[in-house]
Amino acid sequence: MENFGIGSWLQRRRPKSGTKTALISGGRELSYAQFADRSLRLANALRDRGVAKGDRVAYLGENHPSFLETLFACGTLGAIFVPLNTRLAPPEIQFQLQDSGAVALIHAQALSDLAARGAAGTAVARLIAVDDSGAGSPVAAANGSGQGTTAVEGFEDVVASGADRPIDEPVTLDDGAMILYTSGTTGRPKGALLTHGNITWNCINVIVDFDFSSADVALMISPMFHVASLDMGVLPTLLKGGTVILESRFDPSRILALIEQYSVTTMSGVPTTYQLICEHPAWPTTDLSSLNKLTCGGSAIPMRVLDAYESRGLQIGNGYGMTETAPGATVLPAARSRDKAGSAGLPHFFTDVRIADPVAGTAAPGTVGEIQIKGPNVILGYWERPDATAASYAEGGWFKSGDLAYTDEEGFVFIADRLKDMIISGGENIYPAEVEQAIAELDAVGSVAVIGVPDEKWGEVPRAVVLLREGAQLTEEQLRAHLEGRLARYKIPKSVVFVAEMPRTASGKIRKAELRKLTSGAV
Repeated sequence: MENFGIGSWLQRRRPKSGTKTALISGGRELSYAQFADRSLRLANALRDRGVAKGDRVAYLGENHPSFLETLFACGTLGAIFVPLNTRLAPPEIQFQLQDSGAVALIHAQALSDLAARGAAGTAVARLIAVDDSGAGSPVAAANGSGQGTTAVEGFEDVVASGADRPIDEPVTLDDGAMILYTSGTTGRPKGALLTHGNITWNCINVIVDFDFSSADVALMISPMFHVASLDMGVLPTLLKGGTVILESRFDPSRILALIEQYSVTTMSGVPTTYQLICEHPAWPTTDLSSLNKLTCGGSAIPMRVLDAYESRGLQIGNGYGMTETAPGATVLPAARSRDKAGSAGLPHFFTDVRIADPVAGTAAPGTVGEIQIKGPNVILGYWERPDATAASYAEGGWFKSGDLAYTDEEGFVFIADRLKDMIISGGENIYPAEVEQAIAELDAVGSVAVIGVPDEKWGEVPRAVVLLREGAQLTEEQLRAHLEGRLARYKIPKSVVFVAEMPRTASGKIRKAELRKLTSGAV
């Protein structure tokens, strides 16, 4: 085969695991042969509709087989897959579609309005709706321009229209596979361009460090539009020929039932999801004996949650990473979750991590510096952002994470602080600059800072600290109403504190550390 990217995986897997179940979703099962056939037909159908190598195809929807069928169809054509967060507001969707230049958008039918509004004014020429009922009939959706409706093809009709003729488009590991959007300190999202090599090497790292096998049954409880769920769980399992169970919504009761029903072996999530599962009434009576690999990311796991799982004979491995590293950078083995509590672990097998020192290059143990990462899983750059790309790499090709950490004498990494002030709320990344930018649109706002504050359920949530202009008035309700529809709801501050003075450095920068102390008792 000339295709060495992820688009060839299903065709390579077909003769080895054709009759084995690849996907389970909502009671529906797809064998590897069926999965390969549907993805190939979709690839042919997209090609018939003008999608070519290098074109971008976006997807808007929760966990569903069509997400992966689209991903692999794009890989087959050498097109680039652009997954969109379903929690984004229409202007945010529109920006990502415009920036990526996506020519087609496949979306859940339930999100037709969001898809149409987001696609308005972009290069998207085709909308394809996924009907969970399987009806697959075309629907109509508002085109967002006030000019009536635009016909939308049904996903099942599109798949059925595609031929099963082989496609062997030349694709190398250096070709782009996915664009995933990540915000930055400027508030403007950047598209991280993951190559086929980035994804493949990340999967190899996961398989090596977590000992994945073809016998694994992976339950995916986090959305695949986040790179951690897709690249740390789904794709390594499929590469090895295991079975993936897709859940579109997080329901602790259902999760526990599925573990028992399908003898689930591996699961990944964030601390909040693991906490909600072990606090469910069915936790003590559910058979969890099949579980052998639990992984967590986003933030450190509370000791009370570790206690609950260890009481059932289970251990949870943790790790650190980011979209730009596809996403694994370090991994804390489950067996070390106690004696290295709070650590992000050691570098993944084929990844190098250093704590940078401006003089020595690599900081001595115990010395705080910036985490820098190098390896075949690290992106080569951002989509059409040479400025951002150039600013993100140190001499020698080390990717600058913007996060501060130190290592102990054994080389285990401990996160010290977030240089970019990123807030992680329930596994979602929130960049304060983006929220601050939206709040600053209000005439009453003199200055604003968004900080993260502890939250028992979500780990941390955003709080806005606002200094009003002299004589101006603004309520918390008015501020939040202004943000509705502009930002995803998880980004909207859960609390607002109005201050008489904003603490600043001599250069005029807001002292966020001081703000956290000043507002620590605010509600």
